Amino acid sequence: MIVLADEPGDAEGYPGGHARFLAPYTGDEILPLYTTTVAVSGGEARHARVSGRAVSDDGNLDLILRQPTELGGDGGGTNSQQLFAAGFAACFHGAMAIAASSMRTRLPPHIDIAATVSFGRDPVDGLFLITAKLEVSLPQMDAREAAELVAQAERICPYMKMSRVGMRSTIRFV
Repeated sequence: MIVLADEPGDAEGYPGGHARFLAPYTGDEILPLYTTTVAVSGGEARHARVSGRAVSDDGNLDLILRQPTELGGDGGGTNSQQLFAAGFAACFHGAMAIAASSMRTRLPPHIDIAATVSFGRDPVDGLFLITAKLEVSLPQMDAREAAELVAQAERICPYMKMSRVGMRSTIRFV
């Protein structure tokens, strides 16, 4: 069961603590808390997976995209699967911190989360799909408490929700 921590500053890095992220929201529409845009261009091959560049609207992300050697590319840059894995692992790590705060549990000093993302063929439609696997290491934490923490984080993490129920998306021609 999640109990909201009500002490201000109960979580490092979150003004007002993690509890404000778990306060019930009762609106009829999604309430955006943060929005970002990343523009991808195709580069010399005119194919972003092969020779692209990804740049965020604030300039903090500026990456060369390259197709992995396993898919016939030359490597030499990051790829969309690595970016998805990084986002998934970071989001789940944050969800664990929020869950720990709500459970009034102290996290171990070293938590490792490894996200393994696979790009492959879908036997249902013959096209493509992505699968993900998370491995969570919680050294020095009681196994029962760790399992409860991971279960709460799984409920909180939007990447986990997206993997379970999908997400809203639109494509707009500009």
